[in-house]
Amino acid sequence: MSTSTQPPQAPTLFLTDSDVAKLTDLPGAIEAIRAAYTSEVDERRNPGRIFADSGREWQRTMPSVPTSGRLFGSKSINGSFANGLRVSYLISLFDKESADLVALIDGNRVTGLRTAATSAVGAESLLPDRPVTLAVIGSGFEAQSHTFALAEVAELAEIRVFSPTQANRDAFAERFSQELGVAVQAVGSAKEAVQGADVVLCAARSRDESPTLESTWVGQDATVISIGSTTPTQRELPVELIGRASIVVADGVDEVVHGSGDMIAARDSGVDVDSLTVALNDVLLKSRAIDRDRGIRIYKSTGSGLQDIVVAEALVDRARELGLGIELPVGIVTTAK
Repeated sequence: MSTSTQPPQAPTLFLTDSDVAKLTDLPGAIEAIRAAYTSEVDERRNPGRIFADSGREWQRTMPSVPTSGRLFGSKSINGSFANGLRVSYLISLFDKESADLVALIDGNRVTGLRTAATSAVGAESLLPDRPVTLAVIGSGFEAQSHTFALAEVAELAEIRVFSPTQANRDAFAERFSQELGVAVQAVGSAKEAVQGADVVLCAARSRDESPTLESTWVGQDATVISIGSTTPTQRELPVELIGRASIVVADGVDEVVHGSGDMIAARDSGVDVDSLTVALNDVLLKSRAIDRDRGIRIYKSTGSGLQDIVVAEALVDRARELGLGIELPVGIVTTAK
């Protein structure tokens, strides 16, 4: 302990889940993600996930010191099986110059926002420069947020959606045809959605962790966005599809290659996933050329603290502008060492 302490220079801002809902700005999140990934990969700044697990309680912490912006910090995901599975999300942001605690944010909605924004940036680097047909597998929160995000970076000529519950896919079709002004068709199978599509969005978890589509459904020049295989036990894409790919763009190469069940299964089947996979940073920096018209191009995401922190900073800036959030009456001291 040190007695050379200093109180915070400004009150710490607390953003509730309701605040985040009001502050959500998809174009702003996409801009923040694009800026964050337009720099060299630096694992010291973004070391990946840290796990603590008792079997009953667990915590996953995702720290980041982004190159962009003025803040750094971490998101913690905290779970307990004491009464079923209960999970909470907390993002803490600190000032790069003073180490002051700037904000505490309920991260419940931030994960979905940053995932969709990052997928949009990844897809933008892979899609052909023309109107595209989008196939959506799933109709829930991730499917909806990603469809809105893709509409920000691509001209959608048509959308086909499949999910197992007809009422859900019909509601999805009605909503997005109205809000995007695009023809949206609810179809009776994933195969019907995927065949002939330029872009395939996988946004539905299978109950038995088997792939949600088959390789033969996917056209030879399609773009595939995969967000649902983020642990070694989860599966979303078939091995055969990964083997057909010309490139896999990853938001974090190490975690995608070694932490995604899809990529683990592909390696076990003889696919050279290491040479196939490239960092989103390298694509945005144009150090890796991509033919956006030919070959199967996959964007694969496991998420990262970097995404949480830069999007959370954008939310804080917007909260200050709009006068939202609660300024806490107390804060934490910084200490001279």
